Amino acid sequence: MSESLAGKRIIVSAGPTYEDLDPVRFIGNRSSGKMGFAIATAAAQRDANVVLIAGPVPLPTPAAVTRIDVRSAAQMREAVLAALPADLYIGAAAVADYTPRQVSGSKIKKSGETLTLELVRTPDILAEVASHPMRPRLVVGFAAETENVATHARDKLDRKQLDMIAANQVGIAGSGFESDDNALTVYWSDGERALGPASKKQIASELLDLITERLRR
Repeated sequence: MSESLAGKRIIVSAGPTYEDLDPVRFIGNRSSGKMGFAIATAAAQRDANVVLIAGPVPLPTPAAVTRIDVRSAAQMREAVLAALPADLYIGAAAVADYTPRQVSGSKIKKSGETLTLELVRTPDILAEVASHPMRPRLVVGFAAETENVATHARDKLDRKQLDMIAANQVGIAGSGFESDDNALTVYWSDGERALGPASKKQIASELLDLITERLRR
C-alpha cells in the first residue's frame, strides 16, 4: 500500500526548457514532462501539498496540484526558489545547460552557409536548491544519460550534494523522454535500487516509496 505524504510540501519540476534565439526559434530538448507529471500526480494522491513547475508541455494539470508554467531555465529557477521552503524537491525537469548570450528581437535571417551562436551556462537549479539556506529535507535529481549511466549519475549525486538521483538511459526503445514507460536506477550515497521497466505511473509510485522511506529516517 502506498505510504501517505500528508502534510508534506513537495516541489516537482518537469518537462523541458526552451531557450529563445529570436521570436520564432528556440533551443530545446525532447523531454515530454510525463515522468515529472506522473510524480506530481502520485504525490498528490498521497495527500502531499504539491507544487508542479512545468516547462512548455501540453499535459493536463494533475488533480489537487498547484501548477506554475515556465519557459526558460531562468524562469524555472525563479519559480523553484520562490516555492521554497519545502520538505522535498524532485528535479525531474530537463533544464537546458546553455542559453543564447543574446536573444534577437527580430527573426534571424538566413545570410550564409553557417551561423555561429554564442551560448552561456544556465543556472544549476539542483545544486542551488541543495545548498540553499531553506534547503528541503530531501533533494532528488534526475540524470538522463546515453552511456556510462551509473558513473555519470553518481558523479552528479556527489558534485551537486543531492540526497538521491534517479538515472535512466535515453535513446533506447520503450524508455526515456517521449515514452509512456521508463526504467530508472535510483542512487544514494550507500545504495541503489532499480525501478522498472514499467509505466511511468508505476515508476513514480515506486520512487515515492523510496523517498518516503528516507523521509521517515
